[in-house]
Amino acid sequence: MNATVDFGVERVTPAEKTRRVRGVFDAVAHRYDCLNDIISLGSHRLLKRAAVEMARLRPGKDVLDLAGGTGDMAALAARQVAPRSPSGAPAAGADGKAGRVVLADINRSMLTAGRDRLANRGCVRVDFAQGDAAALPFQDNVFHALLVAFGVRNFTNKAAAFAEMCRVLRPGGVAVVLEFSTVENPLLARGFDAFKSTWPALGRAVAGDGAPYRYLVESIREHPAQEALREMMEEAGFVDVEYHNFFAGVAAIHRGFK
Repeated sequence: MNATVDFGVERVTPAEKTRRVRGVFDAVAHRYDCLNDIISLGSHRLLKRAAVEMARLRPGKDVLDLAGGTGDMAALAARQVAPRSPSGAPAAGADGKAGRVVLADINRSMLTAGRDRLANRGCVRVDFAQGDAAALPFQDNVFHALLVAFGVRNFTNKAAAFAEMCRVLRPGGVAVVLEFSTVENPLLARGFDAFKSTWPALGRAVAGDGAPYRYLVESIREHPAQEALREMMEEAGFVDVEYHNFFAGVAAIHRGFK
């Protein structure tokens, strides 16, 4: 019997999950940023800034923004690793090389939206790559840092994705994972569940389709809790893995080193 994986509360084949997740993001790519602002009340931007700060990026470093979507994290990282010099050119690091960011995503619609959005913002030190997190199209030991924001839930094979994340990092490199997580306080958890129940209706109103946001709610429910995710990172080869809860565990940032 073929192994199955979670797609929200359903169990499906890995190929089916990959196909259906692609459909989810094809459906919302054109309104993704607007809906993120609505359903998070703008807090996703603060969380992404916190995640980038935890990576401790410096000029001249190479960064992978995995499952980078429309480019929020890539834009933040580019400002850190390739800031503009007084001449207008990207400032170089200690080795004389300007840093770069690669935005990678499996979904072409999201990647296209991200490319257009970053071009409009003048982010010239961002490259783009389409690929599966479980089989990244990069050589070993390439990146100083790797960032993932709200993407791990959608990976078909999380263990393989974490192994790939570790593989493409340089020795001593850092991975920072921002994701929805588990609220341990029962009262707060019920309140968050009630808030999440409004998301499909918001999706219908703003993007014309509530189904992707039903999946979003279900995928949060099925996502590993904080300790389980920390153990997954350690099993993939990361060391000194720690996590920090935000909003009582609504989201958590995990950080580990190669």
